[in-house]
Amino acid sequence: MSSARDRCVAPLSVGAALFVVTATLVTGCSGAGPVPPGPDVAAPGDIPDDQAFVEVTPFPGFAVAVPEGWAMTAAGPAVTFTDKLNAITVDSRFAATAPSETAVHQDVDQQFASATGYVAGTVTSVTRPAGTAVEATYRIAGPTNPVSGKSVTDEVERYEFFRDGQLVTVTLSAPVGADNVDPWRTVTDSFRWTS
Repeated sequence: MSSARDRCVAPLSVGAALFVVTATLVTGCSGAGPVPPGPDVAAPGDIPDDQAFVEVTPFPGFAVAVPEGWAMTAAGPAVTFTDKLNAITVDSRFAATAPSETAVHQDVDQQFASATGYVAGTVTSVTRPAGTAVEATYRIAGPTNPVSGKSVTDEVERYEFFRDGQLVTVTLSAPVGADNVDPWRTVTDSFRWTS
């Protein structure tokens, strides 16, 4: 027959053993080996990889795909699609000749040389499904936040497409460091002439 002391010691020993095993497992797991990576944190202005696009025809003669759900505003000869810190501006106008790299470089410099944060980039001809376009890259101060009074530096890609007297400029802007290479390529590859 067991004594009262024997009956109390046995459960205490089992409980103590479970505590020691649990503490060992927890301690052993937390300090041994690499820490698993956390969730990806998107940089400001990153467009999600699963973003859907919709085709729009802001002016006669062409169509272009823009991210679905972005706000659209029209101002004069331009239509701008925005979401958070990103913007796509499309404008169309008459031009007697196709733009050259030199002409686009001069135009961008003349337009933005006195703008806050302007830093010229490259100007080059690129091929897209709609044909050859002249691409200009540059940096410029983005819009000022009305609450904080601060602005971020935007990285800008400007594409000029030309056909039969119609010059279409597609300007893509996002904060420096945003990884929008694929979405911006989707937009410029989607550009097509409709007439």
